[in-house]
Amino acid sequence: MKFENNNPPVSLLSSKAYQSIKGDIVTCVLAPGSSIAQLELAETYHMGLTPIREALRQLAQEGFVQPVPRLGYIVSPITIKDVQEIYEMRIILETSSFRLAATRGTDKELQDLLEFADFTYTYKDLPSYSRFLENNKIFHQSVASIARNSRLVQQISRVMDELTRVFHLGLDIRDSASEMRNDHLALCRALIEHDASRAEQLVRSEILLSRERVMEAIKNFSGQVLISDTMLAISRQSDWNS
Repeated sequence: MKFENNNPPVSLLSSKAYQSIKGDIVTCVLAPGSSIAQLELAETYHMGLTPIREALRQLAQEGFVQPVPRLGYIVSPITIKDVQEIYEMRIILETSSFRLAATRGTDKELQDLLEFADFTYTYKDLPSYSRFLENNKIFHQSVASIARNSRLVQQISRVMDELTRVFHLGLDIRDSASEMRNDHLALCRALIEHDASRAEQLVRSEILLSRERVMEAIKNFSGQVLISDTMLAISRQSDWNS
């Protein structure tokens, strides 16, 4: 008699665990700087410890969690230096992405993008924040796709994942829904006109405004869920001395 193993393969479970944990980190269900209890994660996601451990190793390689000697892992903190570096990267990546999309995109692709870009969120409605931020990520990935550069898609996706954590923390500091919607629509119109210089100028302005909002969020949440650069340095020094 042949017996069949109906349990999902470990690689499939590890992938599922990775997506679940990463999703909770990006949306700040797992707050920046918080410790990770692997047993609790296994219970939360209804799976064994092996896929949880494999997922955490991958997330550590990508910088979403940090190993702590004798303790396991913590969710990677968000520091002012992190945000500054991420926004510098955004400017480098997305000014190129929009410039290329303006010259390489077809009329149909750019018109479809305009139709998609008409999305927003409802101020103080937390579920709508998640939907908005997912659409925002898709929007910026789509521009890179239209630019015909797969590496830009990958890098922009990573940058947007990192920023989504901060967006979830501070999106409801003030109502910027209409402002963000109008920014996206203006960007699409510049692309449709194949005006690369205008598209680059607009996306640079949008990124700088976004950075201002994020820095405001960091100031508001400082000492609550964010770990300061000084505390992170102390933590790293402690690791070295362990």
